[in-house]
Amino acid sequence: MIVLPDEGGKVARWVAQHIPGCERGFGNCTALAVIDADTLVAGIVYHNYAPAAGVIEISASSTTPRWLTRSVLFEMFSYPFEQIGCQLVAMRIRPSDKPLRRMLKAYGFSEYLIPRLRGRHEAELVMTLTDDAWRANGFHDTKKDAANG
Repeated sequence: MIVLPDEGGKVARWVAQHIPGCERGFGNCTALAVIDADTLVAGIVYHNYAPAAGVIEISASSTTPRWLTRSVLFEMFSYPFEQIGCQLVAMRIRPSDKPLRRMLKAYGFSEYLIPRLRGRHEAELVMTLTDDAWRANGFHDTKKDAANG
């Protein structure tokens, strides 16, 4: 898997098309493409950036579960934590997405269930990851990953 910056917003539009309820897109955002054998297999969008608070939201979509490797995870979170200096990343997911929920919690995310955030009859989980939890999560060796990156 290769992680590349989005050129011209193509990846952000692709992710928006693959997330139900995201028809309006992300507005001002930055995105990364995850490429496997010259094929776009996933996109990561960074949006709702609040520089004064050091907070950014991440949304992602993929065509395969194989995209979320340790090296892609490192790249995915290096951008907000290392490159732009965020202290917290937020991600919103469906409570019913048990595999993603389990993986995010293992990675160091905390979860907050917000009733009606997806509409009158559906809650949403807001998952948050601090820079401290990311650095301490044990999924990567930042020195080794940076040297290989």
